[in-house]
Amino acid sequence: MRQAPAAQRSGNGNMKHSNDKVIITCAVTGGIHTPTMSPHLPLTPEQIAEQAIAAGAAGAAILHLHARDPRDGRPTPDPQVFQQFVPRIKAATDAVINITTGGTARMSLAERLAYPLAARPEMCSLNMGSMNFSIHPVARRISDWKYDWEKSYVEGMEDQIFRNSFKDIAHILRALGEIHGTRFEFECYDMGHLYNLAHFVDQGLVRTPLFIQFVLGVLGGIGPDPANLVHMRDTADRLFGRENYRFSVLGAGRHQMGLTTMAAVMGGNVRVGLEDSLFLSRGELASSNADQVRKIRRILEELSLEIASPREVRQMLGLKGADKVGF
Repeated sequence: MRQAPAAQRSGNGNMKHSNDKVIITCAVTGGIHTPTMSPHLPLTPEQIAEQAIAAGAAGAAILHLHARDPRDGRPTPDPQVFQQFVPRIKAATDAVINITTGGTARMSLAERLAYPLAARPEMCSLNMGSMNFSIHPVARRISDWKYDWEKSYVEGMEDQIFRNSFKDIAHILRALGEIHGTRFEFECYDMGHLYNLAHFVDQGLVRTPLFIQFVLGVLGGIGPDPANLVHMRDTADRLFGRENYRFSVLGAGRHQMGLTTMAAVMGGNVRVGLEDSLFLSRGELASSNADQVRKIRRILEELSLEIASPREVRQMLGLKGADKVGF
């Protein structure tokens, strides 16, 4: 059994981050939801830029970005599409720009890395293991699709594996982390993903402080039970030592606000956005990403928690700075 870090075993500094301000991440569009599911999902570079900038103004210190084909809204890894909105967002907000390396399960690793390697961002997402990742049951509830590609795209998830092998992860860590100084939002969809991350820490490919996103409620990953969130936090404490990482929580779909609120009460950080949930409350579609940011910010402030600014996040996570990126 892997031992806990020395600092954790000695009991020193276990609550070091308990009084930190809360980091709000906004995941603006993603690669899972399709245009039929919400008229408010940003699809064009113009829409993605506008919604990202508004989310930053509402209080999101980190903006997590995917690209969509502006013709029909399908996910795309095309660097030319990213380049139509990423520089605009950077010019309009000080928020940390976090570029996906996940894309979709249909994209090759080379496609997923095409824009991150060119952009050399301060932060990228990094999925910590291969998994089944699907929303295929949603297709049964939709009879009229806006675009021809959507139905087969959603139904096809039932027979796909989202590949993130040890070799893939090591390549991303070296190509972006070691060479370009990019830090990572380590997305952990299950308990084994935390142990995968611990493996790369042991190998010296990852340095602290870690920023770990606990992802709960995705079909194929760990369920959205509050007990699972506590278990993931306790496991991360044991593997890394509380002083060596910060955690954030993504609650998929209707679990978004409840689990993110719980995360903040536990001393963690939060992620919202239309990538993770299309709704603002039960039965009410969010009209924008900023709607969700404003809602979670109000909840946090009513809990007497302070919101971290982009400048504070850069210090908290040891980021290289917006002046050292390639866009």
